[in-house]
Amino acid sequence: MAKITVRTLTPTIGAVVEGVDLSKTLDDEDIAKIRTALLKHKVVFFEDQHISAVQHRDFAARFGGLHTHPLYPGVPEAPEMFVLDNHANNPTDNDAWHTDVTFIETPPLGAILYAKLLPEDGGDTCWANMQAAYEALSPPMRGFLAGLDAVHDFARGFPAKLTVAQAAGEQKYSRAVEEHPPVVHPVIRTHPETGADGLFVNYGFTARIKGLRRNESDALLAMLFAHIQKPEFQVRWRWKPNSIAFWDNRITQHYAVNDYLPHRRVMHRATILGDRPYHRSRMPAAAKAAE
Repeated sequence: MAKITVRTLTPTIGAVVEGVDLSKTLDDEDIAKIRTALLKHKVVFFEDQHISAVQHRDFAARFGGLHTHPLYPGVPEAPEMFVLDNHANNPTDNDAWHTDVTFIETPPLGAILYAKLLPEDGGDTCWANMQAAYEALSPPMRGFLAGLDAVHDFARGFPAKLTVAQAAGEQKYSRAVEEHPPVVHPVIRTHPETGADGLFVNYGFTARIKGLRRNESDALLAMLFAHIQKPEFQVRWRWKPNSIAFWDNRITQHYAVNDYLPHRRVMHRATILGDRPYHRSRMPAAAKAAE
């Protein structure tokens, strides 16, 4: 196998990993190189990859256990993965900045998205670096946010009347809502591998900040949701057929650009489970012991 190389896309976020064939079973050294690139660049891309759903799943599983989404349709031969198939009769609802699956106690470490079918033009995805967004805030604001927690709500991200819930059906949706009550995460999350702090609230799932009055919470979240959208924190990826994105969900947000309808866009995604978010000021005993 050719030597793995990493080509930086922006100073803040994003890189292309070259010299690797993801249809092959990679050795531990190559997996470690990919993990190192992911931690440094927050999202990494692979081009011209020809992998089956099972190979996709097995590559993702090298980084941790896999999450099965409660609503999206799965891939028959690899049910841990799911399909994003958007077209005129099934428009996307991912065109808002979000961090994936923060509605569970242990949100994903990351996700791996594979382009199966693309429109001729459009359908890009943007990612933003939440460490850079946090570090761009003033020291007093960073100090204030460090002591706060926020409520993340499945039903906020997947309202009953919108596309994904309707496609899943009433019974499946009702069960998903029942099995995913609101959860609480720190507003500032300490990355468990790098030790960096980053913003951990997102428009998709964060409903309110605990301990603040509703108008205070709404105003603060609106400011943070606007702040993370600065181009300085972002990379925009123009998908090519058979390209792959692998992002660190603990320190990024992303936005699927909805500019291609009525054309069709089909993606397969594997989602890797993570651990319970914490801030360094309230570090769990296990994390302290690992330092």
